[in-house]
Amino acid sequence: MDNIHIGILVFLLSAVTSISMFPWALKFARKHGIVDNPNARKLQRVPIPVFGGIVVYAGILMGGIVLSIWMWNWVLFYGLIGMTIMMIIGIWDDQKDISALLRLFIEIVLVTAFIVLTGVYIDDLHGLWGVDALDPWVGIPLSIFAGVGLINAVNLIDGVDGYSSGYGMMACALFGACFWTVWSTTMVCMMLIMIGALLPFFMHNVFGVKSKMFIGDGGTLMLGMMMTVCVFYALSSTQPCDKLDEEGLSLPAFSLAVLCIPVFDTVRVMTMRILRGSSPFKPDKTHLHHLFIDMGFSHLGAALFILFLNFMVVMIWLASWKLGASVDVQLYIVIALGMLVTFGFYKFMKMQQNGGPEDEEGYPQGTMLWYLMVKFGGFTHRENKRFWRGMKYLVDGPMLGAKMG
Repeated sequence: MDNIHIGILVFLLSAVTSISMFPWALKFARKHGIVDNPNARKLQRVPIPVFGGIVVYAGILMGGIVLSIWMWNWVLFYGLIGMTIMMIIGIWDDQKDISALLRLFIEIVLVTAFIVLTGVYIDDLHGLWGVDALDPWVGIPLSIFAGVGLINAVNLIDGVDGYSSGYGMMACALFGACFWTVWSTTMVCMMLIMIGALLPFFMHNVFGVKSKMFIGDGGTLMLGMMMTVCVFYALSSTQPCDKLDEEGLSLPAFSLAVLCIPVFDTVRVMTMRILRGSSPFKPDKTHLHHLFIDMGFSHLGAALFILFLNFMVVMIWLASWKLGASVDVQLYIVIALGMLVTFGFYKFMKMQQNGGPEDEEGYPQGTMLWYLMVKFGGFTHRENKRFWRGMKYLVDGPMLGAKMG
């Protein structure tokens, strides 16, 4: 069996497994009260089952086991173990609210163990600032810091329907395209497995009514671990991506572009919390997706708009590379865009929200630009009724596989 057919097989297998797992997971979550209850910080109004991570994990595990029959890879093996541990920790956190410091300690140990067992970490800056190979005493601490930060950044984007799973599919597609260019077929197939496992969950999360379920910390921490593996793989001198150095492509800039909004929005939110004298781990409603909800966007509208912004950062980075920008300039462009679409956009739109004429009680009504964005957000609620009904029937009927009354 050639590599293309293997990729198609594991993609379909992971998707079918995820679909098949969903009714069981939904029943189990409801029976045992594994739900996310509404509160002042959250956007839902009713308890929602929060066991989607196990659904995605089942698809990934099945696809990974079958893939290993043809393509054994220690990075894949230990990556799957790391995802398993993060999924367990996330489900535990969903139910027991473990302390942030304990979870942080576990993440540090896990990322360190992955580096020690595989030898794959950020040990090459690929010509950035004239630096190539990094000494282990620099590369390993940098990798641990980046890996733990990335796991938490991906975890924190899970705020509106379709965002975390949609981002996961987009990021896996972009990393998969990168790995395809250097013929790293095992990692390409792993990205297809991830997409196949996430797609059914995305459908239920966005279009489901009686089948709606959240991915939970179990899913987002697991996804963050896989993004960490992708970054380590791309920036490791022991893996084939370094072939792209000859073409003037900045792998650090590419990786940061793919991860742009989760990383920069997390940095913005945590910085603002510290400046307010709060814990950087204390939840609030200051993420970018909360801003779009304030502007009247639907959950799917907010998710798609943010994903579009992230994708445009990648496209602008790609254009800068094609136009001959140096590896340093490519990174500076990505950093500037990341600051613009997170720090800059959030601050600017908050100024618009708090400006404009005041009402009878002295509260600002927002500027004309804010009003226009709110009007645009309103359009995202005007779904095509026939399409929306069809998708709801698909995920609550045939895809659900059983009546979940």
